[in-house]
Amino acid sequence: MSSALKEYMTLCQNRVEEALNARLPSAAILPQRLHEAMRYSTLDGGKRMRPMLTYCTGKALGLELDILDAPACAVEMIHVYSLIHDDLPAMDNDDLRRGKPTSHKAFDEATAILAGDALQALAFELLANDASLKVSAEQRLKMITTLTKASGSQGMVGGQAIDLQSVGTQLTLPELENMHIHKTGALIRASVNMAALAKADLDPAVAKKLDHYAKCIGLSFQVKDDILDMESDTATLGKTQGKDQNNDKPTYPALLGLAGAKQKAQELHEQALLSLGDFGSEADLLRDLSLYIIQRDH
Repeated sequence: MSSALKEYMTLCQNRVEEALNARLPSAAILPQRLHEAMRYSTLDGGKRMRPMLTYCTGKALGLELDILDAPACAVEMIHVYSLIHDDLPAMDNDDLRRGKPTSHKAFDEATAILAGDALQALAFELLANDASLKVSAEQRLKMITTLTKASGSQGMVGGQAIDLQSVGTQLTLPELENMHIHKTGALIRASVNMAALAKADLDPAVAKKLDHYAKCIGLSFQVKDDILDMESDTATLGKTQGKDQNNDKPTYPALLGLAGAKQKAQELHEQALLSLGDFGSEADLLRDLSLYIIQRDH
């Protein structure tokens, strides 16, 4: 990781942690247990990759960070809600997330489900009403539409449904990519696209190139996750290592082999860089972030 990216990542992680803390309901407010569960799963954990993408895209477009806090928090809340629900016994049935017990283990299944539901609702409330998001009503509506589509049956939730249906089956490469474009990639693209929507009168051609960049890194992120599921360990990952392989889920290494999966990640990184060809040094953090995604160890 470049020193510039490391410094900016720390800045963004601290910033979004503070912003999330301020926007989540206090655990002292009724219903306390629900609010405690929301805060437990959201705060103090994770790479914050999606908020990081929102901030880095905004920086490439010359936006102030203040205007990006609400979108960054919203996309992270949707991500956390998805993790809470994915970890449930009815889905992936996992005990560990971000290095600590999953929500349904720390609380109970009903509270975990409700915490995820509440985080999803709060994400859209932020885009609709957060005072720091100083954009037009039309821009707000486009952000809400973007995150809604990325989250629903044509995005993340749809991808998870395909994933569950694919256990024990052999997918083709296009089928595997389609699943992950929805399951993982849709929310990563929304992280970039909401920042682009915060820029008034952005050239549609520029927005399209940023979207293609996001599509490439969304896939490379998943390819690397599949590789780490084979090569890393539980302590480093902060979640159960080998879970996909043990559950007979279709993965890139299973389809392409480990070397083939690594080559696929590299190709996607190179495509992402090509998408940023018209940008100058203002997009260097986005370039560094694409490289980090395929080189990370967790």
